[in-house]
Amino acid sequence: MLTEALVAVAAGGGMAVVQAAGSDTWVGFRARCARLVGRGDGGREAEALDRLDRTAAALAAAEEGERERVRAVHAVLWQAEFASLLESLTEEERERLVAELRSLARDFAGGGTSGGAVSGDTFHGPVAVRTGDHNRQEDTFGSGG
Repeated sequence: MLTEALVAVAAGGGMAVVQAAGSDTWVGFRARCARLVGRGDGGREAEALDRLDRTAAALAAAEEGERERVRAVHAVLWQAEFASLLESLTEEERERLVAELRSLARDFAGGGTSGGAVSGDTFHGPVAVRTGDHNRQEDTFGSGG
């Protein structure tokens, strides 16, 4: 089971995916994220690219009234992907991945034209996944484990 801090890092990674999707930074983000998830395995990297493309397509196809719900769903899916990856690593590998995830989220924060960054959130207790832009925001709370 991951610590709250690691769950928060995974959640930040999930948010970074949905913020970057469809933005001017998507191509670079997509490649870097897939390399991170693939961890040197070409097959896993190709699978990650496919899942990233499906996320971007789902977000692009979402109708105005459903966009935030679709963003929240995909943020949670990617959070689970990153959490699973973190759980599978040794402590040393996990520390490197945490640094890479933080760097990825920082380098692509705001996703260019598609929205704002996750910044300044502190996670104590259940994990909060926050999505939204402009005048609308949805908060989804769930257990961190």
